[in-house]
Amino acid sequence: MPATVDRLTFRNIGIVGAGAMGRGIVQIAAQAGCTVHLLDAQPTAVEAACAALHDTWNKLVAKGRMSADEAAACLARLQPAPDVEALAPCELVIEAIVERLDAKQALFARLEDIVGPDAVLATNTSSLSVTAIGSRLRAPQRLAGFHFFNPVPLMKVVEVIRGLKTDAAVGERLAAFAREMGHTPVRAQDTPGFIVNHAGRGYITEALRIAGERVADFATIDRILKDQMGFRLGPFELLDLTALDVSQPVMESIYHQYYEEPRFRPSVIAAQRLAGGVLGRKVGEGFYRYVDGRAEVPPEPPVPTVSALPPVWVPGRAARRAELLQLLKDLGASIETGAQPSPHALIVVAPLGHDVTTVAAVERLDPGRTVGIDMLLPDAAVRRRVLATNPATRSDMRDAAHALFARDGKAVSVIRDSGGFVTQRVVATIVNIASDICQQGICTPADLETAVTLGLGYPAGPLAMGDRVGAASMLEILFNLQTVYGDMRYRPSPWLRRRGALGLSLLHTEE
Repeated sequence: MPATVDRLTFRNIGIVGAGAMGRGIVQIAAQAGCTVHLLDAQPTAVEAACAALHDTWNKLVAKGRMSADEAAACLARLQPAPDVEALAPCELVIEAIVERLDAKQALFARLEDIVGPDAVLATNTSSLSVTAIGSRLRAPQRLAGFHFFNPVPLMKVVEVIRGLKTDAAVGERLAAFAREMGHTPVRAQDTPGFIVNHAGRGYITEALRIAGERVADFATIDRILKDQMGFRLGPFELLDLTALDVSQPVMESIYHQYYEEPRFRPSVIAAQRLAGGVLGRKVGEGFYRYVDGRAEVPPEPPVPTVSALPPVWVPGRAARRAELLQLLKDLGASIETGAQPSPHALIVVAPLGHDVTTVAAVERLDPGRTVGIDMLLPDAAVRRRVLATNPATRSDMRDAAHALFARDGKAVSVIRDSGGFVTQRVVATIVNIASDICQQGICTPADLETAVTLGLGYPAGPLAMGDRVGAASMLEILFNLQTVYGDMRYRPSPWLRRRGALGLSLLHTEE
């Protein structure tokens, strides 16, 4: 609760839309000390929202997070609005209605005739253009985006979006108000997906592509990204949680708004599942089946039993060769040091961006005995090792490699051949999209990092994630992926290319 309510940027506000988003904004605004007028096209929705908020505040009292007097004061500051004219005294009106351009335009055109000339208008849109929403206003400079995330009280970031004609002072006032409500504002230009939904495309869309190529199944991809990079949820767990009827339209919207930019290309897999009603956790079936709310996750394949491990040979030009040789030594492998492998040796390579097939062909290695390992991150930093076979890898060599790299008890996943493995592809895509956000000047690198860590829950911001691997390595992976796939979706952002070529940190922002 604020110590002095009279210092609030906005003391009398209106919220239009009594759904989950509107209700959440009402809660944090009332708790900050604002008088909040709540309006919905359905009066029963306002009644239900008021009852739910009353119950929420009572629970906070029971948990000792709010006093009874504070809860009563919050409830007293919540004012149901009988009609849009009741919002006339509001200094700020935030809409959280249906995500339709015509509906938002009509609402703001009406509000413009009702509220005072100094009142600020804000849209909680997640995917529509703020500029387009305000295009029918006489004073579009007073309209800005104010995009919260669900559940609002827990998701502590809010995007403040400046439309083409938005007055800079409006953004400043909204940012100050966000801080007064206990949230962290990040500033964005009016571009498709703003910051969070734009930056989040890489994690989901690249994972769907990997699954579509049958590199690995859903559960294996989830395990790899959680155990190697530290994501709290795998991409398919996340899709099941958010539900495809929410996620797929966002993917399609951003793809089309960017005029079919290959980096954002949606997946047929998700479109088909949406059409079939296989939406996720809320319907009991998505990429996983759910019983009593718990996912049925297929067990991992057991470590093969191998009577005798073959010697291991690593090519002289292998990426991360020193780290790989040290790992093999730690695992007790018999390492060959000759210029060529013996006829019975297991050949282990560690490509960056390339697939195992390409490495075997270029290096003239016996593909039947060649297996790849992902060495993107130091072995001590990951909880899982990932191996990749090529189409010609013999089953005995695959099993021997699996058994060897699982020798110390660390989890091992064996996937089909793929340029860049799973983690390399996903991380490179995340970093590349983030770099392009910086290239376009959509936001500052600092706001990008804040928005992604708070809004998406990533283990680090995308630029910090890239720095963990190194900008030069990210660039090498993308160049090699573009060669392997011949696809412009891996085209490196100029922002990343410059930093990678100069060996700069991605968090180095001076141009």
